[in-house]
Amino acid sequence: MTGTDARQDSTTGHGRRHRHIPQTRWPRRARRTEAGPPPVWSRNFALFFAARAVARLGDTMLPVALAAGLLEHGYGAGAVGLAMASTAAAFAGLVVFGGVVADRFSTRRLMIGADLARLVTQSLAASLFFAGHVVLWQICVIGFVNGVAGAVFQPGVASTVPRLAADIQGANGAIRIAESAAQLAGPAVAGLLVGFASPGGVFAAHAATYAASALCLLLLRLPPLPESARGTAGRGMRAFRADLVQGWREFRSRAWLWGVITVWCLYMIAVWGPTVPLVATEVVQHHGPRAYGLVNSALGAGTVVGGVLALRLRPRRMLRAGALALFAFFGFPAAVGAGLGVAVMAAGAAVAGAGMSFWSVMWATSVQTQVPADVLNRIHAYDVAGSLAMMPVGQALAGPAAGVLGAGHVLLVSAVTSVVVAATLLVIPAVRDLVRAEPDRPGHRHLRGHSRT
Repeated sequence: MTGTDARQDSTTGHGRRHRHIPQTRWPRRARRTEAGPPPVWSRNFALFFAARAVARLGDTMLPVALAAGLLEHGYGAGAVGLAMASTAAAFAGLVVFGGVVADRFSTRRLMIGADLARLVTQSLAASLFFAGHVVLWQICVIGFVNGVAGAVFQPGVASTVPRLAADIQGANGAIRIAESAAQLAGPAVAGLLVGFASPGGVFAAHAATYAASALCLLLLRLPPLPESARGTAGRGMRAFRADLVQGWREFRSRAWLWGVITVWCLYMIAVWGPTVPLVATEVVQHHGPRAYGLVNSALGAGTVVGGVLALRLRPRRMLRAGALALFAFFGFPAAVGAGLGVAVMAAGAAVAGAGMSFWSVMWATSVQTQVPADVLNRIHAYDVAGSLAMMPVGQALAGPAAGVLGAGHVLLVSAVTSVVVAATLLVIPAVRDLVRAEPDRPGHRHLRGHSRT
């Protein structure tokens, strides 16, 4: 951080000699020699950083609130799963359309609107739980609306980071660390609120996180996009469909992009999907909930370490480095599936978290720097939809597969498959050989001939 701050300070005087920076007032320490964003830290990036951290904190509190609240009112685990699925289904089904909307309108306003919508829905949920009048279909409708809001919000995240920071990898690493720390704290905070207040208190706190995120985004000042990257709102449904088709063409024209998403579908079905529920089942049954909490904490701590590594390491071929890091995931399901001790499981979880976190920063940065700004939100939406589409399938198949093979054997298969996935990514030339690209001005990526492979 100190080196970055020093570089920002050294450019302050040069930044003052520019006559005009359109619609952008960079903090004094963050001004640069060009009309571009600072390396990482600035007032605007700090606001976005805080918005992502507090939103992630609230999102990790929600499963605890739903489980405790619905069980308290006589519903079972199936109802909890249905309530969560209503949000996931709406998000996964509509995020691609959200990407088109984000490319046509102001992403900041869309994100603020989505946060305010979720502030209303979670406040309504809190009032239902406080009143003791909890009906499952109402909770599912609230979850569905939250999913729609999330589908509108998420695509804009990808295009916001390059407009706030010239060092996109560093910015993604910093955000990843904040989200990982929030993920560690969220369940603990929710548990305390359930214990000392009620599930309604958790929903109220969750609503407050959306209010805080909306406030941070309201104070945010984004530099304008170049003319070629600006959306064309209000052109009608035919143009909307054309934008959707264009986004798909841009997506499939990049072999490295659709190649990773295709492989990631296998990862979600056979690795991540089964690992999440089966690790919870195995560890709690054989070692108790405290051990599961320890393993989860180790996983979260590992993601923080991975974010720190992503801040410091600058590989020329980012996806190759990220794929190599993915090999580290093997130890997590393997340790649990083999029935090893809690300490070994926690160590495996920590290493797996670091590898996953490093990959996620390499991947996010590659997408944000290799894809033109005018289609970035749509591409990111296809990325999110493709990444998440197969996760429910993997989770749904985990139970039946465990019933036939045993949970331990399914986890061992997941461990082996994680190695196959990482190796497959390295085998694909378009993924393995993609050279990093750096931004050269706001809203535009200098692709060095590698955007289409």
